[in-house]
Parts: sequence; C-alpha cells; structure tokens
Amino acid sequence: MTHDGRPGRPEPADPSEPAGPAEPAGPDIDDTTVEALGRLSEALETTERARGHLYSFHQLTGHADLQLDRVVELLRAAGHHRLADTVAEELIGRNVLTDRWTFQVVEDYDDGYYRFFTRLEQRIRDELAGGRRHLHEARMKRERQS
Repeated sequence: MTHDGRPGRPEPADPSEPAGPAEPAGPDIDDTTVEALGRLSEALETTERARGHLYSFHQLTGHADLQLDRVVELLRAAGHHRLADTVAEELIGRNVLTDRWTFQVVEDYDDGYYRFFTRLEQRIRDELAGGRRHLHEARMKRERQS
C-alpha cells in the first residue's frame, strides 16, 4: 500500500534512508540470517515496549505517591489523625523494592539490561548486515509490492 492509500503512487523518499537498494548487503544475505536479524529486531522492539511500561510504572507510582498528600489532608480534616499518620509515615515515600524507588529501578534497567541489549543488537546487525535495520521487513515490502 502506498503512503496515501492510492495504488501506483510511490512513497516519498525518506531522507534518512540511504539511496540505492533496500538492502545494502543485497540478496547475498541468506534467508535464515535475515530471519534471525528480524527476530532479534522484534525482540528489541518488545524490550522497547517493556521499557515504556516501566516508565509508565515509574510515573504512575510517583503520581500515586503525590496523591497521598491530599489523602492525609482529608483524613486529618475528618478527624482520623491516627490513620493520616499511618499513611504519612508508612506509605508516602515508601520504597517499591528493598531500598529502591522507581527511578532507581528505571535507571538500573536502562544502564544494565537495556543498554546491553541495544549495543549487542547493533553489533550483530553491523557484523551481519552492515548496520542495516529491518532487512526482513525490507524484503517483505519488496516482495509484497512486486
């Protein structure tokens, strides 16, 4: 399908894409390698989604913690000082994991697993495909448009 949904209209050139064939290494990369690279790319994309959820977890947990300030105010206003104190002293600012707030979880994920995964994916892509991304999809596009 074309970018505007009309048959026969080519997509505009993407200036970030290199000129020339869709696959710089050409068809000489075997199908099994292309599939492996495609699955590696898919796994990285899944990791990107997981990372997004981790950031959502971080932001939602932080927002919930800030909402507790109003809960404490309302409990105090209603005369429930003991319960307000419990929320203020035992829940607000509480670690989500032992000795860790969510930002520390995010940082460890980013600096550890995520960074390692992205660097390894890049290294494998550089070695096997000259750095070209989405070879599997490029081949699929070529085949589906011919």
